[in-house]
Amino acid sequence: MTTVLAIDQGTSGTKAVVTDGEGRVLGLAEHPVRPAYLPGGGVEQSPQELLDSVLAAGRQAVAQAEVTIDAVALANQGETVLAWNPATGEPLSPAIVWQDRRSEEVCVRLRAHADRIARVTGLVLDPYFSAPKMAWLRENVTGEGVVTTSDAWLVHRLTGEFVTDVSTASRSLVTRLDDAEWDDELLELFGLAGERLPRLVANDEVVGSTSAFGGDLPVCGLVVDQQAALLAENCLTAGEAKCTFGTGAFLLANTGTSATRSAAGLAASVAWRVRGETSHCLDGQVYTAASAVRWLRDLGMIDSAADLDVVAADDGEGVLCVPAFAGLAAPWWRPDARAAFTGMTLATGRGHLVLAVLQGIAAQVAELGDLVATDLGRPVSTLRVDGGLTRSRVLMQAVADLTQVTIEVYPSEHATPLGAAALARAALDPALPLREAVGGWKPATTYEPRWPEERAAEFRARWREAVQTMTRQEQEGER
Repeated sequence: MTTVLAIDQGTSGTKAVVTDGEGRVLGLAEHPVRPAYLPGGGVEQSPQELLDSVLAAGRQAVAQAEVTIDAVALANQGETVLAWNPATGEPLSPAIVWQDRRSEEVCVRLRAHADRIARVTGLVLDPYFSAPKMAWLRENVTGEGVVTTSDAWLVHRLTGEFVTDVSTASRSLVTRLDDAEWDDELLELFGLAGERLPRLVANDEVVGSTSAFGGDLPVCGLVVDQQAALLAENCLTAGEAKCTFGTGAFLLANTGTSATRSAAGLAASVAWRVRGETSHCLDGQVYTAASAVRWLRDLGMIDSAADLDVVAADDGEGVLCVPAFAGLAAPWWRPDARAAFTGMTLATGRGHLVLAVLQGIAAQVAELGDLVATDLGRPVSTLRVDGGLTRSRVLMQAVADLTQVTIEVYPSEHATPLGAAALARAALDPALPLREAVGGWKPATTYEPRWPEERAAEFRARWREAVQTMTRQEQEGER
């Protein structure tokens, strides 16, 4: 029975899970990392802190499990980038996090090419993706070394190899969606022509070996964190969808083996390449979910995320929140957007504000659900969910009410590392069907809509109006 050390290197922490072939967790360790939120929309991390957290969490999980490890898998943040010295492995810049908005100037400069970029890559021209941040690093920080996503650096430090997987590369704006290969013309467009780029590998490929966690272990199952969760939640068939509630909230829908472009403003990416076949997905992002909850905590409205359901009011009393603390993604794609509360009176208390933030997150998820339905040509009947914020009954009920679909909560808090572990098992056993590598599951909790359709529609109409008012005021302020 294959036992995998699966590491999920995320925005606010690194989680390491030792899991066996039946999905049982034998060892678990988590180490926090601290992004620095800078003026002007900058979000940075210390690369050394990322690496240290990977090593510490992985070693702790292995020690706890007290079993023989067969492989190491790694899930990554997707769009976080840094410059580094390929000869020594030393970082030459901070890690520029996916939430960082400073490369907006790069996107503005390339706006005339936005349609072409979307046609080739399946993505919207936005600072969220990695190529604008890579270009910004080259223009503003250093021209030395290589500039890559964080996974390539971590894998190099573990194995000495220079690779990235196709799902991560598909988040770059310089990779063709149809064949998942680097595109020379787009690289030139972003000023990245001539850069040394990692070799692209499949998600079920053994890319090297590492002795960092004891023994000489194969490294495989490289994947973007959100695609890993899509896999773990058994969204293996076109039309099946999940939403992960982490630092942000990320709704992904499997579109099968066709490289479908979105007509509704969503991102289209590689989900995974396994057994030589590439599956694709559509995805939409809510940039601030747990990070919005952290903002509530930092202001003293709650002591921790565990207080959300205790503090949240039963009714918002007309208070709405557009929680655009790091801008808005689909369908608005407004990196310059800012958060806003409306409808407040002297009677408004912290409970109303907490509820408004949770309902604002849910409203954005509902908007993404509508976009997915438009692209699929049919509504999503069930939405599978995972992540720490699924413990908030208030938030999950708001998602059910505003999407008007059944919400199924994944029974484990470890969807991302379990998805990466499944890919590692597929890499080690080429005869193992992917569905068997993933395994089955039953929801821990199910939420059904309590609001009638009319109430949900009325709330969402008011919330969209708040978004329109906020963005219009910001545009007028710019003029």
